Amino acid sequence: MTILKNNHEAYLPGSTIGILGGGQLGRMIALEGRKMGYRFVTLDPTEDSPCGQVADEQIIAPYDDLDAAKELATCSDLVTYEFENVSAPVTELLAKLTDVPQGAQLLANTQDRLREKAMLQQHGIRVAPYAPVSTLEELHQAAAIIGYPLVLKTTTGGYDGKGQELVKEVTELESAFSALFDGATPLVAEAWLPLTKELSVIVARNRRGEISTFPVAENEHRHHILHASIVPARVPQEVATEAEDIAHHLADAIQLVGLLAVEFFYVEGEGLFVNELAPRPHNSGHYTYDAAVTSQFEQHVRAICNLPLGEARLLTPVVMVNILGQHVEALWECIPTLPNNVKIHWYGKAEVKVNRKMGHLTFLGQTTDELLTQIDNLPIWKGE
Repeated sequence: MTILKNNHEAYLPGSTIGILGGGQLGRMIALEGRKMGYRFVTLDPTEDSPCGQVADEQIIAPYDDLDAAKELATCSDLVTYEFENVSAPVTELLAKLTDVPQGAQLLANTQDRLREKAMLQQHGIRVAPYAPVSTLEELHQAAAIIGYPLVLKTTTGGYDGKGQELVKEVTELESAFSALFDGATPLVAEAWLPLTKELSVIVARNRRGEISTFPVAENEHRHHILHASIVPARVPQEVATEAEDIAHHLADAIQLVGLLAVEFFYVEGEGLFVNELAPRPHNSGHYTYDAAVTSQFEQHVRAICNLPLGEARLLTPVVMVNILGQHVEALWECIPTLPNNVKIHWYGKAEVKVNRKMGHLTFLGQTTDELLTQIDNLPIWKGE
């Protein structure tokens, strides 16, 4: 660590960054950070993890292993996390042993949907109408107020559509409650919104208070899993500007350090609602790797190391498409004839599984309509 001319401390190249988590997000953080001269140590229970393949060292241990966390702290000048389902108590321990610029509180808030929604409302940000639910009677009461359809969700652990049930009428309440309630942890009942688009904004902030937002991504999901991110988003400019303004406001209000992905529901005629947050690089920001002046992964390194933030300007229209396990065989057949405007990103996961994110393709071109046509003409996603 050294002192910059403006009297703000920064971690300079040569410092070692510890990453809690060894998945593809950690891998891409390390790849970008190594170009800048940083070293990396990752903690992950899977041997030869995606991040471990490119880091200087991997500690192989469960995320809640306190001794492994202490080892990570000893090896690192600062520690970050690459996904939010890591252990909050371990993150709190790390914050006592070394520098965790993101802190533990934001992680804890985003791990629980009720805490997350309360935090958003505290800062004047609109969310869909909701109610906490711990009994079937409370669910009936919530439904009477929220109306139908509604979405019943677990407050912790859900992702890619897991941990939620769509309830269209009163007769479905009991089965949805039984499917999700574990006997202890509250659920959350949310109003179902008639979406026009799903959008997201990646915002970065460093300790000196600089804030930068990447262009808004329009996100298309298939079977509750992100399929494609389209940038520029096909929404009115005032909607895109408002989304970036909300992300900027939130980053400042919570004194963010690092990255925050803000996911929105856009309902034409009603405006924007924040759906959820992710305090780290995000799948919908992968387009920045090839299509922005600074990638979200480099920006995360800059933010946690307290360097000046990079320019987030978009260089070209882009569509990012996820490659899931069921797409791999068709992808291998297509690779020799892929157009030359396509970038391939492969995560190095040992096992191919259905609906598991194995990599992504980035399509660059003159217009997003042209790129979407090109994507539709490939047989990789045939039958979906």
